[in-house]
Amino acid sequence: MKAIIEGLLFLSGEDGMTLEDLAKILEKSEDEVKSSIKELYEDYKDENRGIQIEYLGNHYKLTTKKEHKEYYKKMLLDEENSTLSESALETLAIIAYNAPITRVDVDNIRGVNSSYVVRKLLLKGLIEEVGRSDAPGRPRLYNVTARFLDYFGLGSLDELPVLKQEEQIDNETYLFESKYKEDVD
Repeated sequence: MKAIIEGLLFLSGEDGMTLEDLAKILEKSEDEVKSSIKELYEDYKDENRGIQIEYLGNHYKLTTKKEHKEYYKKMLLDEENSTLSESALETLAIIAYNAPITRVDVDNIRGVNSSYVVRKLLLKGLIEEVGRSDAPGRPRLYNVTARFLDYFGLGSLDELPVLKQEEQIDNETYLFESKYKEDVD
């Protein structure tokens, strides 16, 4: 069961999972799940492990160990890795055209979890937190920074290319068509 919990927590990313959610998925009692989580917690105490389980905001989450943070920063800020991945460029475009926007809204548009990409863009100074949404849980709102404008040689966001009408496809329509449209060949 420990391996399944570990996999579930990994897949849940920074959102993590509640004890109730884990118990429901595993079809086990909360006490059984909590016991396995405690065992995992002890396993991760080993100095040869780079991750740990934390209980934050009523959710269990896999996190990196704080004592290794200087190495994580080096990886994220390494100049050799300064080129932006396709997922980073996609996320930046979504934020630039829709700011202020929450990470969950970015996830919904992209169709995948953007936690890692958002963290990387924050560390690179290309986006910043600009407040909190009024939505339940008051999620953070993000916008691009002046560094973003410099990086792309823009004077302001007004210089972004105007999207053509066919590029402004409603996300739900696009997903529906891509999943359910039949080939007529």
